[in-house]
Amino acid sequence: MKSAEVTPPQTRIDRRCLVLGLSGIAVATTSPDASAKPQRDGRGATGSYPVVYHRTKSVDGIKIFYREAGPKDAPVVLLLHGFPTSSHMFRNLIPALADRYHVIAPDYPGYGQSDMPPRTSFKYTFDRFGELVDGLLGQLGVTRYAMYVMDYGAPVGWRLALKHPERVSGLIVQNGNAYDEGLKEFWNPIKQYWADGSDTSRQALMKLVTLETTKFQYTDGMSDVSRISPDNWVQDQALLDRPGNSDIQMDLFYDYRTNLPLYPAVQAYFRKHKPPTLIVWGKNDFIFPADGAHPYKRDLPQVEFHLINTGHFALEDRFDEMVPLIRDFLARKIA
Repeated sequence: MKSAEVTPPQTRIDRRCLVLGLSGIAVATTSPDASAKPQRDGRGATGSYPVVYHRTKSVDGIKIFYREAGPKDAPVVLLLHGFPTSSHMFRNLIPALADRYHVIAPDYPGYGQSDMPPRTSFKYTFDRFGELVDGLLGQLGVTRYAMYVMDYGAPVGWRLALKHPERVSGLIVQNGNAYDEGLKEFWNPIKQYWADGSDTSRQALMKLVTLETTKFQYTDGMSDVSRISPDNWVQDQALLDRPGNSDIQMDLFYDYRTNLPLYPAVQAYFRKHKPPTLIVWGKNDFIFPADGAHPYKRDLPQVEFHLINTGHFALEDRFDEMVPLIRDFLARKIA
């Protein structure tokens, strides 16, 4: 097992590729000369200025929004977002990978730009999210992919892996849980809701969809809060504040209990299939603390393990450290 705590990689990467985020344009070439011709990879595709496309597909009658970039014949990297955000959390990472990879980042129903069907006609569960992402990949003709899983993206991704273990070429895990050890103090009021299912316990969780908590998720444990764009919590909160969305989030908090019985099967999947795995975990995360990162070593002895000095949304703070780690891992294990 390779283990490090904020270990800078030796691989050099042009910082122009790192943050040109909201424009959707980034440079992912290692050439130090800005006037140099774009580099071509083995597929003959120019990779200097990836374009990010914003698209939708109808899956089981639900409009699923997704961001897509990179050569269609390149290895696929599937990015699965967390709560309370959307594929917006990957707006910088997508162009930083799309020179060499076909990158796909969907929004789940009730998040981002995907449909938000009423709870009376749609069941908001992680099972359903997994089915819809699987359906989207089917429409796109994707049968092999590496997965980046974070927060809610982990239970969605684990369902895909259990259904199609042969399709998963590798894992990048960033503050995404697969072990009981990872559910600490933050989860106590949610566990109370699981235990009694009462309206009192449900209402007690409403504070988790307030602006105060949304901002907390982006700022707590960060090494330098000035690195974090306020646009993150402004956008996320605007979507959380849509009529009916808070009840959707409460449904999902309650359904999260269904993930725990899956953990033994997920861990058995790790041991049997041994997917190449990179851990890039914000070690100061109060929601998914590092207690949940270490157990991966039990079932994946060859895991490449990095605890980063940051919080929950690590990409917002330590993008410049994480991208070289991710690109190096993908180049060795996936490409």
